[in-house]
Amino acid sequence: MYHFIQVVTYFDAFTRQVWISNNEGKSWRIIDSIPPNSATLLVPHPFDNRMGFILTDKTTHYRTDDRGETWHSFDVPAPPSLISEPLTFHSTKHDHVLYQGMVCEKDGWWGSLCHDELFASTDFFESDKRIVTLPGGNKDSGGVVALAMVSKFAVVATKSFNLGSQDEMVLFVSTDAQNWGRAQFPHTTASKLRENAYTIVESTLHSLGVDVLLYPRSAVGTLFVSNSNGTQFVQSLQNTNRNREGFVDFENIYGIEGVGIANAVDNAVEVDGRGVEKVIKTFATFDDGSSWAPLLAPEKDAQNNPIGCDVSHPSSCSLHLHSVTSPHNIGRVFSSPAPGYVLGVGNVGDRLKPYRECDTFLSTDGGVSWKMVHKDSHIYEFGDKGSLMVLASDEEVIDKVLYSSDAGLSWQVLDLGIKIKARALTTVSDSTSQKFLLLGTVDRESKGGDDQAHAAIFLDFATLPRNKCTDNDLEKWYARNGRGRKCVMGHQQWYHRKKPEADCYMGDKFTDPVEHEERCECEDEDYECDFNYVLEDNKCIPQGPEPIPAGVCEDASGTYMGSSGYRLIPGNTCLGGVRKDDKVKKDCAKAQLPAGEISHQTFEFPSRVHQHEYFRESRTILVRLDDGSIYQSSNDGYTWTHIRPNDRFLGFYMHAHSNDRAYLITTSFEIYHTIDAGKTWNSMKVPLAASIFGAPIMSFHPQESDWIIWMGGTGDCNNFASDCHAEAFYTTNNGGKWDKIETYVKSCGWARDTDLKIDRQLILCESYRNKKGNQRYFGAANPLELWEGSDFYKNKVKLFDNIVGFTKFSEYLIVAEFHPQEVSLDLQVSLDGKHFAIGMFPSDLRINNHAYTVLESSTDSIFLHLTVSERPFAEYGSILKSNSNGTFFGVSVEQVNRNKEGFVDFEKMIGLDGIALINIVANPHDAEISGHKKLQTRITHNDGGSWKPLTPPNRDSNKQSYACSSTYLKKCALHLHGYTARRDPRATYSTPSVPGLIMGVGNVGEFLELYGDSDTFLSRDGGFIWEEIHKGAYLWEYLDSGSLLVMADDEHPTNVVLFSTDQGLSWHEYNFGESMRVESIVTVPEDTSRRIILLGSYPRSPRVTVAVHVDFSSLLRRQCVLDVKNSVDDDFELWSPSEQREEQCLFGRKTLFHRRIRDRECYVGDQQKDVEKLVQNCTCIDSDFECEFNHVRNEDGECVLIPGMTPLPSDDSVCRNDDVDFWYDRTAYRKIPHSSCTGGKRPDRGAEHICPGPRHHSACTIRLPEQRPSFSSGSFADSGLVATVLSIPFFLFGLAGIGWERVMSQSSDLRARYGYRTVPVDEDAQVLRFEDDE
Repeated sequence: MYHFIQVVTYFDAFTRQVWISNNEGKSWRIIDSIPPNSATLLVPHPFDNRMGFILTDKTTHYRTDDRGETWHSFDVPAPPSLISEPLTFHSTKHDHVLYQGMVCEKDGWWGSLCHDELFASTDFFESDKRIVTLPGGNKDSGGVVALAMVSKFAVVATKSFNLGSQDEMVLFVSTDAQNWGRAQFPHTTASKLRENAYTIVESTLHSLGVDVLLYPRSAVGTLFVSNSNGTQFVQSLQNTNRNREGFVDFENIYGIEGVGIANAVDNAVEVDGRGVEKVIKTFATFDDGSSWAPLLAPEKDAQNNPIGCDVSHPSSCSLHLHSVTSPHNIGRVFSSPAPGYVLGVGNVGDRLKPYRECDTFLSTDGGVSWKMVHKDSHIYEFGDKGSLMVLASDEEVIDKVLYSSDAGLSWQVLDLGIKIKARALTTVSDSTSQKFLLLGTVDRESKGGDDQAHAAIFLDFATLPRNKCTDNDLEKWYARNGRGRKCVMGHQQWYHRKKPEADCYMGDKFTDPVEHEERCECEDEDYECDFNYVLEDNKCIPQGPEPIPAGVCEDASGTYMGSSGYRLIPGNTCLGGVRKDDKVKKDCAKAQLPAGEISHQTFEFPSRVHQHEYFRESRTILVRLDDGSIYQSSNDGYTWTHIRPNDRFLGFYMHAHSNDRAYLITTSFEIYHTIDAGKTWNSMKVPLAASIFGAPIMSFHPQESDWIIWMGGTGDCNNFASDCHAEAFYTTNNGGKWDKIETYVKSCGWARDTDLKIDRQLILCESYRNKKGNQRYFGAANPLELWEGSDFYKNKVKLFDNIVGFTKFSEYLIVAEFHPQEVSLDLQVSLDGKHFAIGMFPSDLRINNHAYTVLESSTDSIFLHLTVSERPFAEYGSILKSNSNGTFFGVSVEQVNRNKEGFVDFEKMIGLDGIALINIVANPHDAEISGHKKLQTRITHNDGGSWKPLTPPNRDSNKQSYACSSTYLKKCALHLHGYTARRDPRATYSTPSVPGLIMGVGNVGEFLELYGDSDTFLSRDGGFIWEEIHKGAYLWEYLDSGSLLVMADDEHPTNVVLFSTDQGLSWHEYNFGESMRVESIVTVPEDTSRRIILLGSYPRSPRVTVAVHVDFSSLLRRQCVLDVKNSVDDDFELWSPSEQREEQCLFGRKTLFHRRIRDRECYVGDQQKDVEKLVQNCTCIDSDFECEFNHVRNEDGECVLIPGMTPLPSDDSVCRNDDVDFWYDRTAYRKIPHSSCTGGKRPDRGAEHICPGPRHHSACTIRLPEQRPSFSSGSFADSGLVATVLSIPFFLFGLAGIGWERVMSQSSDLRARYGYRTVPVDEDAQVLRFEDDE
């Protein structure tokens, strides 16, 4: 139902007919110009009360522009989409409309494939019938899912472009329906847009609001608000209350800019975890969502009695109102066009009560203050521009309604003459009429029968003996006068409205109250960052050199008038005051360069850089200096800001699962954090100062960004106090409230991991058995136990009596259990956090008296380096690989190099599963005597099933032949320096942005030479073919998705950086001024930027770090073109890794990747490349198999039983699977778990046996079930950047965190690595690890 001023229309969904009343509901008739039984939707024009639409399920629809007197047909290209609002309208250009239609194409004989498309018209589809093309195209994006016109914003939701993102959505926003921008949300893992999991809420002219579902099981969300163009969102209110249909408890106060009311769930975690009842509280914002506060409760109730709680403490005594999710009437919940008048049903207390336990409240000042106007709950409506209010109880049968004409000061009774159960109370949509319509069910006694009847009662208050209001009867009411800023968007609003005591009526039906504006002086809040500037620490800083018009800076030594970094928010009307957008004089040398030129900027820190890291998917980087200060740059090092100059920091933690969050750690009970990638930093109270005991200080939950575990220390540890120990705490609201987990712990962490799908409230703790004394001096007499606790450690269970440590990798939970009697270790593996199985090793490689390192394991197996020799300068061991459930380990390769800290020359390729590089010690026995290791490089393309030397190039970079012949790889192969030889562990062989691209420093010969005697090499196909790209050893970095390579000499002072735009075919130099010792080349982790930071030192001042920002973004101006459907003329090619076969299969499947054609002169930029495509599975061959337990490959590459060993017995447990009919005897081979090959050679199968009938067996052996998921293209794609983070650690705090640094003052040479764990056999030694998930 809706009103055309005094005309009312009603759509009967059962008969599919539309009824109309020309006298505000007194009498009704069917609209006969619409074909019978054809209407499916009645749509009013929200901005023109003369216009309305009737949609059918065909392509012909109907429109009126005379308030329903006449209806005209119009045709559209497609039937309407099956959504609630397929039409949206422009707020000022009333003939501009967007229409969402469903386009279907036949799919074979029986079905159709349908997707939604968006159409636009400026004449109601008379002649203008355009298809709206979004970035990427509608079909390529999966189709339009929803559209909305909210305030000035047109919003379209589509399926995500990224095929690996499943049901993730993409929002596009436009203010003109022609130019569309993609909405960017904070990168919290818990706030992804998914279909049916977001709601576009009421918005203002200068901000768009979107509520995103955070807890699907409990219908709790988070509200985000945007900047002025609707593309950049920030978190506004967390834990908003929603219902299952997606409606959100949020409503703006009509006509008052920036004021809104919302409900939030105070116990969201408990609701989601245990299904308890929601505790709902009401909050209001008076600054457009920037801040929220409880509604101020009245001190007295409707009978002038005390309200029942202390209103001076709003946290426990405030007003709470029922909202959108529990509607009891038609139309807006709280307010109407009546200026400043707000009605609601609720209660005063610490939470919202059920509706029938609530009362009715009124605010006459736009929500600033409230009073109870009547006991019990009522439906309500405003009329005559707010001078008239009507209440009707909907709790019981009534025969009266209440009304007030003096702003609720007094209430009169109107007798209905009939008993009715009220269902709805409504009037014209602009609340200007004195006539109302009460809908309900007639009471049986009143009707005189058994059946109930529906009734519409016409209420006419125009007959009251009142005169029309004059100017003397009106008051000037200012909006927002009391809380928050009075001025919004440069002006203050005010309205004329009737004085409460005036006995008159406003009249002027169907005209909205006139909004008046008084322009305000400009303030800081009236400005936002200009184009090419970003907000950091409440200041707008440039993202890079400023673009300028041609001819402005012909003299590079001159100046120009450029942007101050600020602009007045579009639509803001402020005058005078602060002038932040005045142009400022700038040097031409700092302007954006012409095409083909490179620029640099130098910044000298006051001390040495000790720690640095980028926010993921951001241009913002943090650095910590040796003096404890922290600097930040939001433009790749172009400019730097000193964060909190008066504070000193132990270090910082990046949130491992939320890209925009970071934490600055101090020595006190107050730390600092950001949730917007460093734009703002806020303080956070912690229960204890950071722990000094070497464990990670913070542990982050992989799903819930606000769930954090904090490790604190208590007692006077500096003076050897007897109570010095560590305690663990957790928070579920990002530090708002902390609860204790356990005392005397080494570490605690969330059991849940990205691929370890177990109870998300489960916490694991390494806890000391005896909880007294000084923890710093605990030894073997006080063993370390492993406990797990569900419900945030409230229900705890001991898992192991004595451990060295635990770690998580991929889907595995791995525990090192210590047996003091035998002085030995057992490796316990679990896939669910509850059931553990002992890892079985070949008997000659038991881990007794050995150290081991858990290596990167992301391909359905655990890789483990078992140390064989720990002699100084002769450390090496064997790499073992498990089966898919981590219980049986076999030797993958022997004599693998490691260093004294336990780090191993082992690195997996990013984005290509199963390819890894290692260095082996070719002279193990001689090395143990001489202390000099001779290293050789090996590569695997089948996940450790077999290893082989690197095939060297035929010629060097000077086109000269090498001294040795590559026909015999044992004497002449390519060898590369591995992780243990790098100064910066982040200088990875490969890049996440281009699978298959590998760089390294090494030499061609029999053994690996010294770093200074090496050259630089590159492979473009995953390590099959190599080429020398430059003489000499260089640091390298990948830029612009691999289309730009940069190198710098790190052996000698240099003032040049080398770059190549053709992946090493040719090199060019750029001189950045004063020579420096380059120590690292830094860029964004995704390798997609065209800017780098050179970190190093000048020879004149070696004790401070200099950062040289080098900008290559103007080097190439043409962006590469990718056309997935027609790739003949674009700039990309499809590439596939190969393994000994023509069909180019890897892991039993043929997979294709996009990469830029090598010699194309273009940049990739943000070009959206398709994810890898699975073309087909391949038939099995030898490389799809590895050696079974207790077997090893001989010199001929065959798997043979280790002398003296016993093979595993055959096992028919596969028969437990319903789809298996046969089982096979074990052989010397087993299929690589990650391979998806089918048919072909099956050396892993011995004699065939038929599975028994009843497929279950009783057995004494307990083992973990095979839970490896079947291969899909999505899971294959997941190994990209995630695998990178696991296998290539980032340097943070030294050996094991901030605390260790504080106690031991370790040198920066001991580099913590993501993806590596080392557990020595000594029970009181530290577990060498840095939590990859923390």
